[in-house]
Amino acid sequence: MTAIIDYGAGNLFSVKNALDYLGIENIITKNADDLKNADRLILPGVGAFPDAMRMLNNSGLTEIIKEEAKKKPLLGICLGMQMLFEKGYEFEETEGLGLIKGSVKLMTPKDLPIPHIGWNELVLNNSCGLLQKGGEYVYFVHSYAADCPSENVSAYCDYGMKVPALVFSGNVYGAQFHPEKSGEAGLEILKKFASL
Repeated sequence: MTAIIDYGAGNLFSVKNALDYLGIENIITKNADDLKNADRLILPGVGAFPDAMRMLNNSGLTEIIKEEAKKKPLLGICLGMQMLFEKGYEFEETEGLGLIKGSVKLMTPKDLPIPHIGWNELVLNNSCGLLQKGGEYVYFVHSYAADCPSENVSAYCDYGMKVPALVFSGNVYGAQFHPEKSGEAGLEILKKFASL
């Protein structure tokens, strides 16, 4: 069972629809016991880092997510990926979940507009459980990007700068792109996550 964490700031139903399409058993939940009993967790996210962290902390699920991530796979998607890091700097400095080293800062692409919206290519940096080769095109919508050690980056994309697109540390994975909106390539990543 895959638990999609409902803390009030996630694109829950597009993720659920993708998992349903793949035949992957899933539940949208804000119940702590559901998270403890699930085989894996997905942390979606839409909006601003400080607001989302506030909602997550207010939900009472922050510490449970940190504990469960030591035992089972966790995938953060878009803002959910950014929340996996130690800090975010959107509007104000905000503590993240601290599950991956690094912070999230405003993108500074040379001569390109922000936000970064559209399809971009994954360039392999380190193989991980979700990605063994690059070259796939996936869909992005974001203005902030992770600043983290290269060893935690499975794939970058090039957008006037190297943008960490898929990150990992232990059981924890993060996709800056939206796998649920990325066609076959994104579905393949969700399938791999469901088999971890």
